[in-house]
Amino acid sequence: MSWDSGVRKVVPYTPGEQPKRTDIIKLNTNECPYPPAPGVEEKLAAMDMDSFRLYPDPEASALVNVLAEYYQVDPEQVFVGIGSDDVLAMAFMTFFNSGKPILFPDITYSFYDVWAELYRIPYQRVPLDAEFRIHKEDYIADNGGIVIANPNAPTGLMAPLSEIEEIIAANRDSVVIVDEAYVDFGGESALPLLKKYDNLLVVQTFSKSRSMAGMRIGFAIGNQRMIGYLKDAKFSFNSYTMNRPSLEMGTAAVTDDAYFKETCGKIIATRERIKKELSALGFSFPDSRTNFIFATHERVPARELFEALKAEGIFVRYFDKPRIDNYLRITIGTDAQMDRLIAFLKDYLAVH
Repeated sequence: MSWDSGVRKVVPYTPGEQPKRTDIIKLNTNECPYPPAPGVEEKLAAMDMDSFRLYPDPEASALVNVLAEYYQVDPEQVFVGIGSDDVLAMAFMTFFNSGKPILFPDITYSFYDVWAELYRIPYQRVPLDAEFRIHKEDYIADNGGIVIANPNAPTGLMAPLSEIEEIIAANRDSVVIVDEAYVDFGGESALPLLKKYDNLLVVQTFSKSRSMAGMRIGFAIGNQRMIGYLKDAKFSFNSYTMNRPSLEMGTAAVTDDAYFKETCGKIIATRERIKKELSALGFSFPDSRTNFIFATHERVPARELFEALKAEGIFVRYFDKPRIDNYLRITIGTDAQMDRLIAFLKDYLAVH
């Protein structure tokens, strides 16, 4: 018997490619094409380098307090982590221990089954319908928890909040996590439902709409008891999980609401314009409420387009998976970047 017979082996999540080249248009990982709020840069410039020799605040109080104020909840209802991936992983480990399978869609964020495998959580992928929509009835069943990305990735579709509420209400004995990484681009948050349901945890991130993917900031909002359980797990894992620059710059990002809304508005406007241009070129796609479009072409296979775009220095995301292997996930960039994409597609499709 080898020493690795006792190793916990998992197939890891595969993130989008992060090319080393700088001469590309990067539309493959749903990053925001605009810089963070001006206050973030000011905070960085004014940062006391001597403070780096000290541990950061384990409670992340400044960030927690500004998030609580912004979302009109008590600070005891807010949990922060190193990106929403960290928050979600901690939630999986904390809440999904009943031995019953947790439920999530078959086409969704592909980290969910990785965490389930890592923590030995039984799970069931619930098929989306032919139009990539969830059916609430599929989630009214005995389970150990539910995870729904809303809007969903990679499809971009938003389930009505009324359906999300029916799922939460029908599963009062399970924790229901609503992953809202893309909600700021035209979605409807489940946060108002926290006043009615103590089994709901809402998770969001600074990586998309707040232009801070490189700082790794995510958060969850739930009832005080639920957040207490999360903190207990976190402090049993690592008390100092968020670094000082992330805390300070994250706090600055939340306070500039006008810039945040302006940035989201620009991305939404570009997305709606590009939907029309792609449609005119023979693409079809679900009605995205995110900062990306999940598109398939009427003639040319997605893999071929993916390779052709990459050769041109335009990176989009291709998933070689059942049901979605003829789709491209195209992040919304600046207007200039998207114009380059459309110009290339027009030329390519004219001769292919």
